[in-house]
Amino acid sequence: MSRPARRSISARELAALIGSDVVGDGEQIISGVAALETASGSDLCFFSDVKYREKALASCAGFMLVRSAADVSPATVALVHPTPHAAFAHALDLLFPPKKYAVGVDARANVAASANVAGSAVLAFAQVGDGAVIGAGCVIHPNVVIGANVSIGRDCVLHSGVTIYDGCTIGDRAIIHSGTVIGSDGFGFQPSDAGWIKVQQVGAVVIGYDVEIGANCTIDRGALDDTVIGNGVKIDNLVHIAHNCRIGNHTAIAGFAGLAGSTIIGERCMLGGASRYTGHLSVCDDSIISGGTIVTTSITEKGRTTGIFPATSHRDWIRIAATLRRSIQKKSTDAT
Repeated sequence: MSRPARRSISARELAALIGSDVVGDGEQIISGVAALETASGSDLCFFSDVKYREKALASCAGFMLVRSAADVSPATVALVHPTPHAAFAHALDLLFPPKKYAVGVDARANVAASANVAGSAVLAFAQVGDGAVIGAGCVIHPNVVIGANVSIGRDCVLHSGVTIYDGCTIGDRAIIHSGTVIGSDGFGFQPSDAGWIKVQQVGAVVIGYDVEIGANCTIDRGALDDTVIGNGVKIDNLVHIAHNCRIGNHTAIAGFAGLAGSTIIGERCMLGGASRYTGHLSVCDDSIISGGTIVTTSITEKGRTTGIFPATSHRDWIRIAATLRRSIQKKSTDAT
């Protein structure tokens, strides 16, 4: 299905902005985007995977980002780029610029007198607490709750229903999607004869710049030290990050991942969907954790880690795991 662009642009102008070459009539106008199968003569799409080559050649798209002009029919204007998918992402930013909001505080918002929101748009029914500071260029959507003494950098977008608890810090250009809670109490309880005693969580959450957090995530505040999310981290929907965790720069975390307290993740890691981390362990830089993997000990060598195992009694699980380990070690010894 074709998606009309918010901004129409000639193929030549777009190519200049994204650093591609044009093969064909560069004066033709791009006015939408679509998939290979549904594109029409005014749409831009991309082709980068050889298994879709036949679809690319048969596509009715008027414009296509490709590695080579030979990948499209002569009727299609080719925008040649060494990384078509990445270039397409850049093109989407240009064809679908974000909606602009007038700077100022909506009369229906509730902003504390001691808060500083100068230069940002605070929309209806948002709430900003005492001493909070919001940098210029931010958009605070309806029903966002920002606690006391929160610090938010420049050019951030907080979508409807986001809650930022007191004392948390968010860097420049963050995007936080609806329903996410940042700074809730970590799961800190101690057993006693009378039941569970709550351990106050007095740390905060510190988030770096260029971070995007999906919908309905929870990032708990630290017990004593802060929970820290590094620069450039990308977090999918429905991720839980517990107290005192530290996520290294430019790590990506897929949906349903769960990190127990004091888990430390290195830089440039990729954590698969529904992967689990039992806490008080570390994962080294440049690690890839497969979806569904349960990480129970620290990972010290970069590469891919996979561990998916059916649930069984703990005693049986230990016995089976030990048998498998001995079998793998024996095969390795035999091979040498």
